[in-house]
Amino acid sequence: MATVAELKAVLKDTLEKRGVLGHLKARIRAEVFNALDDESEPRPSLSHENLLINELIREYLEFNKYKYTASVLISESGQPVVPLDRQFLIRELNAFEESKDDTM
Repeated sequence: MATVAELKAVLKDTLEKRGVLGHLKARIRAEVFNALDDESEPRPSLSHENLLINELIREYLEFNKYKYTASVLISESGQPVVPLDRQFLIRELNAFEESKDDTM
């Protein structure tokens, strides 16, 4: 019969292989940040440049499926919850969009 320590090790290994453990840790971190966030303290206003930079970071995080990290960024930075329009970003950054895979 397996010991409790062996069962814990197998469970941890299984959750890591499935990618669940990483998601759980990220989710817990995001929830802790949300719980600690003092909403009574006003956020400094975002400059136009920081708004664009944060939006690019958000797009990167969401593209790579770092949704909990993105939620912490939005919460801490004061970035609008609704993403900026992609065409607006392209115009503001003088970028161009590749038509085959919708990347900038």
